Amino acid sequence: MTNIEKYNQAFVDAFDIDEKDAESMEFNKSEGWDSVGQMKLVAAFEDAFDIMLETEDIIGINSYNKGKEVLSEKYDIKF
Repeated sequence: MTNIEKYNQAFVDAFDIDEKDAESMEFNKSEGWDSVGQMKLVAAFEDAFDIMLETEDIIGINSYNKGKEVLSEKYDIKF
């Protein structure tokens, strides 16, 4: 599984959505992406990429694209 597939699967698992809907997800704007949803997403990222996200990064991930940016820049995950 590629990193982008793992990334998209994290959204599918955390929010019970179709993969095609992942790119439009935004914190507090998309159904299910509230504080509880955020923690589900973080857990999915940590499991998928075998990382431990720092608190500031957890807070900073507020959209699909921002999540890719944070994981790429801070955790050296290539998409």
